[in-house]
Amino acid sequence: MRYRRFGKTGLNLSVFSLGTMRYLASAENAVQTVHQAIYQGINHLETASGYGSSEVYLGHALATRPLPRAELYITSKLPPQNDPNEIERQIDQSLKRLNLDYLDCLALHGINTPIHLEMALAGMAGVERALGDGRVRHLGFSTHGPLELMLATIRTGWFEFINLHYYYFFQRHSPAVELAHQQDMGIFIISPADKAGQLYTPPPRLSALCQPLSPLELNYRFLLSDRRITTLSLGAANPEELSWPLQYADQDQDLTATEQAALQRLTTAQAEALGPTQCSQCYACLPCPEAINIPEVLRLRNLTVAYDMVEFGQYRYQMFENAGHWFPGRQANRCTDCGDCLPRCPEQLNIPVLLRDTHARLNGKPRRRLWE
Repeated sequence: MRYRRFGKTGLNLSVFSLGTMRYLASAENAVQTVHQAIYQGINHLETASGYGSSEVYLGHALATRPLPRAELYITSKLPPQNDPNEIERQIDQSLKRLNLDYLDCLALHGINTPIHLEMALAGMAGVERALGDGRVRHLGFSTHGPLELMLATIRTGWFEFINLHYYYFFQRHSPAVELAHQQDMGIFIISPADKAGQLYTPPPRLSALCQPLSPLELNYRFLLSDRRITTLSLGAANPEELSWPLQYADQDQDLTATEQAALQRLTTAQAEALGPTQCSQCYACLPCPEAINIPEVLRLRNLTVAYDMVEFGQYRYQMFENAGHWFPGRQANRCTDCGDCLPRCPEQLNIPVLLRDTHARLNGKPRRRLWE
């Protein structure tokens, strides 16, 4: 296991962190998963008040922890609150569930809209009291929001770390990674296996393009070779799911020539498969009068056409209109052919046609977020 400094927090975190949203089968399963993660070198455990029984189960596991408290780093996440007293009350609730005297890190969870940022700042006095008396050691935020909001939140200067989505197949948030790095913030990558493309079950075409690596291994290497990034979330549902990913926990060197060649094959294959219909993800088409998240819809089309990532495309597309601010935007069949986006597209894509094509490929049974 490699360890990296978590920005200005000064904490030395394992490059994989145990995310505890998926180990909810039982308290005993949580104990086994947590202890196995620690045994294999993970020293950062992450939970949230909204993850069902996760805090309670983690608290139970920590009561029989194989390492002293000072050698483990615990993060929990709470939604932003307008009321300083309410955020302070929720901090105390989390500490009680976790059987802890303090949190190493508190993340304000889901700063996904400007209103969430306003709420977080309005309630900051409660967080300051918890920081002042040691119940919380370091403050950060998690976000599924747009890039511009991430940058604005970083620039407030309140936060020491950020939890965000950033992968080989989704590099839109690269400016947020860079700004956070410039401000010496810790950078925690959310869900680099699942949200990155369900890379644990890749389609054959994607697997062939990534050879001799697997798609998940290549994405791990893309992230771990980036020294700005501190740690990657590993959401194991049981102890067995830790083994394969942690084979790469000490592979944080620069990308090899073989790995660079595989990434170039992916770029070339996408350009060849999509031709003049490829969306470059410039976001110039927004805003859409019908609130369609055009770039994300067309990103899913890019992946589906180029790499046969149909199941992943359906998984994400079907969350539109079903996950609220965690995955905003309406489905592509809401397009009215108003043409508002067309003159703004630098590639002159026929966006309404591509939206209808994406809907035909990916529409299906609605999805919701895991803990819902």
